[in-house]
Amino acid sequence: MPSGKKGVFPAPPPEEVDIITAQDYQAWTQPLRRRPRLLRAMLLLNRALPLLLYALYPLLLLFLWLSHDGRFARVLLTPGISFVLLSMFRDRFNAPRPYEALDIDPLIHKSTRGHSFPSRHVFSVSVIACAFWYIVPPLGAALMLCAVLTAVIRVLGGVHFPCDVLAGLAIGVLAGLAGFVLL
Repeated sequence: MPSGKKGVFPAPPPEEVDIITAQDYQAWTQPLRRRPRLLRAMLLLNRALPLLLYALYPLLLLFLWLSHDGRFARVLLTPGISFVLLSMFRDRFNAPRPYEALDIDPLIHKSTRGHSFPSRHVFSVSVIACAFWYIVPPLGAALMLCAVLTAVIRVLGGVHFPCDVLAGLAIGVLAGLAGFVLL
């Protein structure tokens, strides 16, 4: 287990979760490594996309509050509760990150150990996109594209395996469906 912290669930070796090797990662990232401008753009998007959603979300809440919109509680509680539950699961599962499990030089440098599955960045962006979809569908759809782009960037950056981001995206969308459609 990473950083000596034991998870409740034994994290399977990466080869059992994802069929990705250091050579695969090198092949995927080689075009970015050869084009510094493209790499800088990817690193900028890695920071900007989540920040955009994290900035827009409080504005959405403020708008709903000031408008006395009855959907305020759902838009507040659905992402909030699901974020806490996902964080608790991640902490207990504590899966290693690609830069820990594989011999790679990641494009996104982090010091975090473990807590890779599922991707909380991708989850957060996708559940917030669902909140916007619930209130302003065209904007929510555009923001969901940001979630998909964030997923691709996190894998190319070497901080998540593909299964991490797919799970984060799926859980974010399922939380959105549960909170905004089913309840």
